[in-house]
Formats: sequence, structure tokens, C-alpha cells
Amino acid sequence: MVSLYLSVLRTILDHKLFLIVLFIVNVFGTIYGYYWYGSQLEITEPKFWLFVPDSPTASLFFSIALFGWIIGKHFRLIEAFAFISLIKYGLWAVGMNIWSEIETGPIGPIGWMLVASHFAMAVQAVLYIPKYRFRWIHVLIAAIFTLHNEMIDYVYGQMPIYRSIEQHAQLIGYLTFWLSICCILAAIAVIKKTKESKAY
Repeated sequence: MVSLYLSVLRTILDHKLFLIVLFIVNVFGTIYGYYWYGSQLEITEPKFWLFVPDSPTASLFFSIALFGWIIGKHFRLIEAFAFISLIKYGLWAVGMNIWSEIETGPIGPIGWMLVASHFAMAVQAVLYIPKYRFRWIHVLIAAIFTLHNEMIDYVYGQMPIYRSIEQHAQLIGYLTFWLSICCILAAIAVIKKTKESKAY
């Protein structure tokens, strides 16, 4: 029975119409995300702009990957970026908002909306594991960019602004580094899983 449910779920997830709907949702989420970061970008040096709006850039990568799947193509490097960044920044934002709730009190409807939407980012990255076709070189490039982004965020102080917990910036940076490592290892596991499935 479980296998039947999983088969039905896979059929729905892979259906072209569902992919189109998910693509539209992610595009609008990306646009809203960049708008959300507008105030921080206004006070950010232009040379750091690329590294500030982490979550919308992750959903942009996934939107491009979805577009590729819709038209029957695989943008392998983009898929690697999407997988790693969706999980990383999805879980990161969930953690930061819940931490804010614990540290300073209720984060309100908008805060919980951010928790739900960012958790959905991480979930969709995992749900589409069977569709990824990235290879070692793509994960290596995505890993270098991800860890470089870490340095920009926590060495040059360009991480997303959470004033309620900014006094914990060093600890957040440390935990975020290991979250990045876990996401990179997960991408490597996807490569191995893909190779194993092709072997049978």
C-alpha cells in the first residue's frame, strides 16, 4: 500500500502541469523574496549584492531547474545549486525564526509564514531527488560558491538581518557552516544514489 501511495505521489510530482504550477509558485516566491531583501540591499555595497538575498536566489535556481524539466532538459549545474541552497537556506530560515521566537517572543503571522514557506523550500528540494542529474564537478562548483558565500556573510557581515538574535552572530556562523557541509554531503549522496539506480 505504501509503495502505491509513493507511486501516485511520484506521478503527481512529475506531471508536467504540476511542474508548471510549481514553477509559477517559485517564480512569484523569488520575486517576493528579492523585494523582501530590498531594505537590506539599500544599505549593502554593490559588490556584495549577489551574496545577500540567499533564499530568493535559491528559489531562482530551482525555478530554472523546473523550467528545464518542463522542456525536457537538465541544467545540471543549476540543479546542484538549487538542491544545496534550497535545503540550506530553507532550514536556516526556519531555525532563525524559531530561535527569534524563543529569544524575544512571538514572531507573528509573517514570521510563521516565513517558517512555513522556507520549510517548503527544503521539502521540495528533497522531493525531486529522483530528477537531479548533477555530477561531481557541479557539486564541487556549488560547494565552493556556498562556502564562499559563508565567508561573505560571516566575515564581512552580510548575513540576513535578524536583529533579535544578532548578538549570537558567531554561533550562527559556526552552525551555518556545518549546515552547508551537511547539504553538500547530501548532494554527494544524491550522485551516488543516481549512479546506483542506473546500475539496475
